[in-house]
Amino acid sequence: MKTEMLLPLAACLVLAASLAQAQSPGQRLAQSACTQCHSFGKGEPNGVGPNLYGLLGRPAGASTGFAYSKQYLDAMKGKTWDRALLDQWLADTQAVAPGSTMAYFQDDPKKRAALIEYMQSLK
Repeated sequence: MKTEMLLPLAACLVLAASLAQAQSPGQRLAQSACTQCHSFGKGEPNGVGPNLYGLLGRPAGASTGFAYSKQYLDAMKGKTWDRALLDQWLADTQAVAPGSTMAYFQDDPKKRAALIEYMQSLK
């Protein structure tokens, strides 16, 4: 490889490494476990699941343009997303909203806390 090509390549590798380090543990976990179904950016479209930007403080079932299941809407009626509800949800979605289409179980309280911190930052 030519020497003049090594410098730009090295700069790209350093930039990629610094960007990976800039992500919080919760953001990395969300990207690996949640982005298959959910989007996280302001104004991004819903996926298989609703966009989660600004979730905390929002009434459950209120993501614009997303078709929630009847089971979810029945179980979550009158609830607002806060840290405690999100922690319960992440621990066992089916315990919170039996029969809803989402199934997620995170046993590790540290991982749930990291996800919640990341979700709190999305506002």
